[in-house]
Amino acid sequence: MTIAKDKVVTLQYNALDDQGEGIDTSEDGAPMVFLFGANNVVPGLEEALLGKTTGDAVKAVVPPEKGYGVYNEEAVQQVPREAFEEVDVLEPGMTFTAQTEDGPVNLIIIEVVDDLVTIDSNHPLSGQTLTFDVVVEEVRDATEDELKHGHVHSAGCDH
Repeated sequence: MTIAKDKVVTLQYNALDDQGEGIDTSEDGAPMVFLFGANNVVPGLEEALLGKTTGDAVKAVVPPEKGYGVYNEEAVQQVPREAFEEVDVLEPGMTFTAQTEDGPVNLIIIEVVDDLVTIDSNHPLSGQTLTFDVVVEEVRDATEDELKHGHVHSAGCDH
């Protein structure tokens, strides 16, 4: 069976950032399992996998535009300390999820100076060319429930 829309794909993988450093792997854990064509992996990886089959090895070099996006300077902002009123100590590197009118947005604190907090809502991998070394372990048809929900269900999962 070949990889196409609405197929469930199981991969072993290594992901590297643009410096060649490992950022994620399935080597010591479970493989990646996802519903193809449901926006569950970056577009560049999906493009590289389309038409592949069980046993195929793929090296996908994914530019920012087809990965986590280009780095957006406007996503770095200064906000008043009072925006974090529930948090006693703020330090660079801390991550938060902000609720916006467009839905939840992840952000990281870059700097705290007096009553101003500099935040960055870019994805941590935005602006980077990523390399994925993958081996396709399995390709199967998605179940009706998986198609309805837009993601793979593990054993015993019904949502």
